[in-house]
Amino acid sequence: MEKSVKGNIAVPATTLLFTIGLVACWYSSNIGVLLMNKFLLSIYEFKFPIFLTMCHMTACSLFSYISIVWMKVVPLQTIRSRTQFFKISALSMIFCVSVVFGNISLRFLPVSFNQAVGATTPFFTAVFAYAMTLKREAWLTYLTLVPVVTGVIIATGVSTDFSQFSSVRLDFSWVGSDLCLFSVLLQQGEPSFHLFGFIMCIAATAARALKSVVQGILLSSEGEKLNSMNLLLYMAPIAVVFLLPATLTMEGNVVGITLALARDDPKFMWMLFFNSVLAFFVNLTNFLVTKHTSALTLQVLGNAKGAVAVVVSILIFKNPVSITGMLGYSLTVLGVIFYSEVKKRSK
Repeated sequence: MEKSVKGNIAVPATTLLFTIGLVACWYSSNIGVLLMNKFLLSIYEFKFPIFLTMCHMTACSLFSYISIVWMKVVPLQTIRSRTQFFKISALSMIFCVSVVFGNISLRFLPVSFNQAVGATTPFFTAVFAYAMTLKREAWLTYLTLVPVVTGVIIATGVSTDFSQFSSVRLDFSWVGSDLCLFSVLLQQGEPSFHLFGFIMCIAATAARALKSVVQGILLSSEGEKLNSMNLLLYMAPIAVVFLLPATLTMEGNVVGITLALARDDPKFMWMLFFNSVLAFFVNLTNFLVTKHTSALTLQVLGNAKGAVAVVVSILIFKNPVSITGMLGYSLTVLGVIFYSEVKKRSK
């Protein structure tokens, strides 16, 4: 069969297969980088999330340059003014915070719970959009955010009865940093709930939402708009400049420890390299899927991707999941689907 049917439009089978392949690569890179981050930071106990993020940004800098300048995947867009450069730098700083906090949260939380919290991004986007631009959405849009937030609260399952803190274990060990971080592990609700990890995950989710709102404000004029690949080309090296002094200052002898790990286990450097390459492919495949599918298809695929990541992570890491947690996450996903549908109809 040479053609398939997409709605009322005939689509060549080769085009359909190409799109399916893109979506498969998008899913694989997204879920792969999540699982590898979790493995390196938690299972392998490479406790340097800032350094790991810097590796990701270094790979994104190198490969985005190769993709745009050499391979001509997209036309090169240049920075036209110092003001535009400072705007991109501000976005890069927020981007750094979101990725670093997300990686820190993976040290303490399972991927499944991390994805459940990450699904609340529309809630934070609506909050920041109103706070920074006074832009109000339709009341139905705000209503759909109720199950988004409620689902995470249910999934977390944290009791507000602080008299139960007799069952709390204090954890002061964050090896690899001169500064010990105070964290609390609750033995109830979500089986793998960790208060500090939860705070970092919420902060990462809020930072992602803030970046999207700030990007819409700062790069709103036609002369300053950049596609996602060109934006990555400029943000990634700026992020490396931010992250390099941070990792050297806050993560101690990270370079020496990384080299020692590489000598003891040669596979470690290959894992770190592959993980960094995957971080770039997350951005590349996201751009290509956006280019070759409709907005509605992208929304559906994005919602399904989080659910697939949850299932795969549970199968691989065998982390315990309560029925309450699954019900809460399902409610959040439904809320996100309703939110996407309402937003689409309001345009």
